Amino acid sequence: MVENALHWRTHLVIGGARSGKTAYGMRLAVERNLDQWMVATAEAGDAEMRERISRHRAERGADWQVAEEPLALVDALAMTAAPHRVVVVDCLTIWLSNWFLRELDYASELERLAAWLQASSSLVILISNELGLGLVPETSLGRSFRDAHGRMNQSLAAICDCVTFVAAGLPLVLKSHHRF
Repeated sequence: MVENALHWRTHLVIGGARSGKTAYGMRLAVERNLDQWMVATAEAGDAEMRERISRHRAERGADWQVAEEPLALVDALAMTAAPHRVVVVDCLTIWLSNWFLRELDYASELERLAAWLQASSSLVILISNELGLGLVPETSLGRSFRDAHGRMNQSLAAICDCVTFVAAGLPLVLKSHHRF
């Protein structure tokens, strides 16, 4: 059984690229024994991304329902969340970059997301990269994104019941809060 799997309402799972964070989040969802939904934030902008999306679809299997939404995450959560469901958001890094690269007001949307998560009784697993462990980006745009991303992870970690860091497929529970 995944650690603390039955004692959370909101769970932030962070880790590096290919760390196993999405697989871990999906295991958390399956263990809730509810309908499984995923809100996917990626857009198929090129052949490589189309291949990634196709691979992710195959890995999920038929038990998962999927809503694809690159920007309106709060609206997608409001439409997919229900008492008999658990929703995995994969991933916040791509969602933030979608807002960031379009030069839209991501800060206000992040506030909307935090408010929705706090007000909702839905079970939600948020997947996000941990970018702060890598090299300092060479460009101003890269540094600005890394900083905004770090602030996003901090603000969501503060309000989520559980936070888990995944490295090499191994989960390390950073925060475990039992609301029930």
